[in-house]
Amino acid sequence: MAWDEWERLKGEAAQRRGAGMQLNQAPPGGSGDLVVRQDDLGAVGHEAFSLHTRLGKQVDIAGAGADEHGSGSTMQAAAELKSHHFGAGGELETTVELWTSQVKSVLQACAHISNHLDYSKKLHRHDDTKIAAEVRNRDGSAISVSSLNDYFK
Repeated sequence: MAWDEWERLKGEAAQRRGAGMQLNQAPPGGSGDLVVRQDDLGAVGHEAFSLHTRLGKQVDIAGAGADEHGSGSTMQAAAELKSHHFGAGGELETTVELWTSQVKSVLQACAHISNHLDYSKKLHRHDDTKIAAEVRNRDGSAISVSSLNDYFK
């Protein structure tokens, strides 16, 4: 391909693309507007919080059956096996430590999701209020987000 041909093809592609913004097609029957429903965010955030609470109570194998020293029954068993020179004692201890580490990661993820969705919910509510106050038609009615794209063509 010659340099001139390459430049011509680039120019044609740029003309076809145009300067306007292009979005994927909205689903049939939809308005085309970006919609964030506060109830949806709240429901997902609540489920993440509920999962965090349930997991914290139900999967703590390190603390289950804790003795007066705070050692759970699984760790007590690991210590007992180790005291009798069974290799399974150290492996059981390692398993509990890895399990606990993984549970903490999942708990942190649930907390992060819950907190982020609470924040997003508040932020979107604020943004909706601000946009509704700033963007109006001449008659004072709200302008849909999808019709704003027409101004950029």
